[in-house]
Amino acid sequence: MTDLNPITRREFLAGAAAVALHRPLSARSTEVAAPMLQEFDYAQVHLEGGPLKAQYDRIHATYLALDNDRLLKVYRQRAGMSAPGADMGGWYDADGFVPGHSLGQYISGLARIGASTGDASCHAKVAALVEGFASAMQRSHSVYAAANAEKVWPCYILDKHIAGLIDAVALSHMDSARDLLPRVYSAALPFIPAQGRDRIGKKDPPYDETYVLPESLFAAAELTGDPAMRDRAMRYLLDRDFFDPLSRGQDVLPGRHAYSHAIALSSAGKAHRVLHEEKYLKAMQTAWTLLTQTQQYATGGWGPNEQFIEPHRGQLYSSLLTTQDHFETPCGSYAATKLARYLLCATGEAHYGDGLERVLYNALLAAREPDSDGDYPYYSTYSAAARKVYYPQKWPCCSGTLVQGVADYVKNIYFRAPDGIRVNLYAPSTVQWQHGGASITLTQQTDYPLGENVLLHIRASVPTAFTLGFRLPEWLAGPATIHVNGIPVEFRQQRGWAMLHRTWTSGDKIQINLPQNLHTVAIDDLHPDTVAVLRGPLVYVELNPPAGSSPLMPLDRLQNIAHLSGYLSASSAGSSRILVPIYRVRQETYTTYFQKT
Repeated sequence: MTDLNPITRREFLAGAAAVALHRPLSARSTEVAAPMLQEFDYAQVHLEGGPLKAQYDRIHATYLALDNDRLLKVYRQRAGMSAPGADMGGWYDADGFVPGHSLGQYISGLARIGASTGDASCHAKVAALVEGFASAMQRSHSVYAAANAEKVWPCYILDKHIAGLIDAVALSHMDSARDLLPRVYSAALPFIPAQGRDRIGKKDPPYDETYVLPESLFAAAELTGDPAMRDRAMRYLLDRDFFDPLSRGQDVLPGRHAYSHAIALSSAGKAHRVLHEEKYLKAMQTAWTLLTQTQQYATGGWGPNEQFIEPHRGQLYSSLLTTQDHFETPCGSYAATKLARYLLCATGEAHYGDGLERVLYNALLAAREPDSDGDYPYYSTYSAAARKVYYPQKWPCCSGTLVQGVADYVKNIYFRAPDGIRVNLYAPSTVQWQHGGASITLTQQTDYPLGENVLLHIRASVPTAFTLGFRLPEWLAGPATIHVNGIPVEFRQQRGWAMLHRTWTSGDKIQINLPQNLHTVAIDDLHPDTVAVLRGPLVYVELNPPAGSSPLMPLDRLQNIAHLSGYLSASSAGSSRILVPIYRVRQETYTTYFQKT
């Protein structure tokens, strides 16, 4: 539904300045909503192979190799301490855009990777960074690396510090990080507002970001028992101008800063769990529908020039010709996958997994690899003859969300259900859990997403009855088939899952076939003949298009050649044109959208 009387920017800013809580604090429920599904802990899931693990391992090594002295230097300088190590440069330096902004995210990502892989060096690095940060803060009594904290996005940085400390406690088992949380929060109070503030567009003030801070503050309050953090979280929820109208089905996305408001929906997800108010779930559901039906490119990305577009005006198509900055990739992917997980858990609906899969394989997995010295991916580009490039300044915001988003790959694959388990993503991996007193291990082998077949092995300490649910992707080219121990079985479909309930024993094998085909997705509703090419969940782009080549592609003559090698071929004007999954592009040029012939 579109709001027939959308608020103007002036009206919005006036309202944001006097934002009022939806309900008095004392009247809000403290009951936690019971989720339909639950995420597994990081330690319960392990990647075993495939493209996700290949990127995961590279990110693991890259962030583990970051020099601790360099990361801590700006904080030590602020405290007047000895500050060895080279300058970081870019955003991170003392005179940079947001000094020291991503330290908490690096701590968070390393703690998550350490928990999943069991790599003690990750936890040792987390401990060293937390202790170094605590020492600098003790000397300067400031949570910020900059001398003038009012000008460095204090809420933005505070959120990252809190997230890192929470993960240091929960995943790296640093009790000292729990004690540091109230100190960090108290030190930030002189610089952060009493109420949440919004941001219109990309540059308009106020430029600080309170959007995902409620999620972190709610979690910190749970960890420390501090009611002040919980109350501040409630005051930062963007109820009046964002969550409330979304919960009524109104489209308030156009013109807003894309990432900020997408990540704000994680605060709505946490508020739904903590406050048990259905409006937050409705707001997330409306936003998801708007994102996937009116805002996104075929890759699952959105927000050209970091702003949500006006739907039904051909603006996505126009963006192909007017900008190279189509999707703020690591940050936007992190927001999208978190939102999908909140919705999967709250509703149990598998179709949210489709959107998660789309943005994960074609955006986050497709991001250019960082170079370990501050050069990082930022935007995805979908115009003709594009290249994957680094952001012009070192250590941008996406350097923090890149490690967090990739570390969360293990959170996206499986979900616990009261009756068993749901398999959301198809990727070589292992998950372990307890069900009915039994220890269960599920191992997944597959050549997906290039291939169509998935093989799962079950180990159980004793024969155990539970339900296995497998996501049935909306793009399926035909009926999925399932065999158990070589015998075809019927399955029940529920909320987009193929459900198998039986008593499982060690040695059971489940074979799944998910038929894929080539299909196209239009850029927007006003340009149905400008399309991207997909096979299954993957966007295929033309590799190294000849200079001056036409975007006119003989799509009807695309041949599915050696799809396990990951390329397609079409003949055009006597020459062969090669398409590959966008995640396989490295330094080559590529074209994402074509004109139907």
